[in-house]
Amino acid sequence: MRRKEREVKDIAEIFDILKRCDTIRIGIQGSKYPYVVPVSFGAELLNQKPIIYFHCAREGMKIDLLAANPHVCVEGDIFLKTEKTKHGITTRFESVIGFGECHVVSDIEGIKHGLKILTEHYGYFDYPLDRCKSIQHLLVGKIILEKITGKRNLPE
Repeated sequence: MRRKEREVKDIAEIFDILKRCDTIRIGIQGSKYPYVVPVSFGAELLNQKPIIYFHCAREGMKIDLLAANPHVCVEGDIFLKTEKTKHGITTRFESVIGFGECHVVSDIEGIKHGLKILTEHYGYFDYPLDRCKSIQHLLVGKIILEKITGKRNLPE
C-alpha cells in the first residue's frame, strides 16, 4: 500500500469497516476477463479470520466461474464525500480488500447459518428462515478470507 498513513492494520477495525459496507463486490477469474459482481452479504469473524456469506441462484456465470476457480478477491467500500482540500480535491472513504476461497455451503444448517448472518447484516434479526420457501432454490456461498486489508481517508 503506497499511502501507509491510510492503512488500517487492526483486524477489528478492518472487520468493522466490512460490517458497515452495504454491498461487496466479488472478483472472480473469468476465461478471458475478470468477472466482478456486487452481492448482498453477511460476515462473521472466526478465529480472527473474516468469513463472508452471500446468496445467489443455483446456476449462472458466477457459479460456473467459481466452480472452475474458487479463488476470489472481495472489495467493500464506504464513500463519505468528495471535498476540496488545501492540496486539491479528495474523496473521504473507508474500504477493505480481501483474498480467499469460495465454497458452496451444502448442508441445510450451514445454509441457514449463512442466511442468518446475511439477514442480520441488514437488520433483520428475527427473520424466520424456517418458513423461507426460497431455500431450495438458492445457493449460499462462503468465502473464507486468508488476507484482508483496510484503508481510509477520513476528515480530520
